[in-house]
Amino acid sequence: MKKWLVALTGMFLALTLAGCAGSTTIANMKGAKITQDEYYKELKQSSAGQSTLRNMIVTKALEEQYGSKVKSSEVTKKFNEVKKQYGSSWSATLEQNGLTESSFKDQIKSSLLLAAAIKDQKKVTNADLKKQFKTYEPKITVQHILVKTEAEAKTIIADLAKDNSEKNFAALAKKNSTDSGTKDDGGKLPAFDNTDTQLDSTFKTAAFKLKQGQYTTTPVKTQYGYHVIRSIKNPGKGTMAEHKKELTDQIYAAWEADTTVQNQVITKVLKKAGVSIKDNDLKNVLSGYLSSSSSSK
Repeated sequence: MKKWLVALTGMFLALTLAGCAGSTTIANMKGAKITQDEYYKELKQSSAGQSTLRNMIVTKALEEQYGSKVKSSEVTKKFNEVKKQYGSSWSATLEQNGLTESSFKDQIKSSLLLAAAIKDQKKVTNADLKKQFKTYEPKITVQHILVKTEAEAKTIIADLAKDNSEKNFAALAKKNSTDSGTKDDGGKLPAFDNTDTQLDSTFKTAAFKLKQGQYTTTPVKTQYGYHVIRSIKNPGKGTMAEHKKELTDQIYAAWEADTTVQNQVITKVLKKAGVSIKDNDLKNVLSGYLSSSSSSK
């Protein structure tokens, strides 16, 4: 998804060229010049230029069919969420990626349009829900203490056997944990569920097994060292019916990140759009989605 979106950043240049292609000179040199026609010829023969056109077509087709399903307020909300995450480095991040706030909002809109198309064309079945529920875990909150050796972890576990309160765990974390990012906050981590991609899988497996108030009675080894984990909040897995909405959201999120699903949906969108490629040199630009014959009709 990210790769597909980043490619869209070049679409604005191609839009300009498409709108004013001709013999107008765009660069002068002593005894030579480059015209818009020459530039367009080079651009359309390049993989970057073809990719830009392909993404322009996809975006316009999605906009035509699903534009009414994406509100500007939704784009703004997503934009502000991302901007807030980057804080003071926001402007530098945009510049490093060759983006402006306006072009980034266009990327967000494109991703929301594709998401709307996927939801329209792919419906979640009961079989999908059952499969997702097998790996489902509710959002939990834990605190942890990270140390270098197993012996240190066992000593901490022995201390917890005497006092398993959140307050005592926090004190032990501040005194012993090597995780500088959490030790002063009692070892507390942001809430996470089965969709988390940041935490170590061994750590998550151990954390999900803990009932609220329980702690790991044996050290949990990861690439970072040895952890002692205590559950602060765990509502329990419950039943599939109770979490149907969460499961459905997780399934769609996975589909939206799946390039195979993306391509299948985009192919249907393009077929419905009846795309006609007028430039013979670009007749195969959509061959990844459509046959060359169907894209040039």
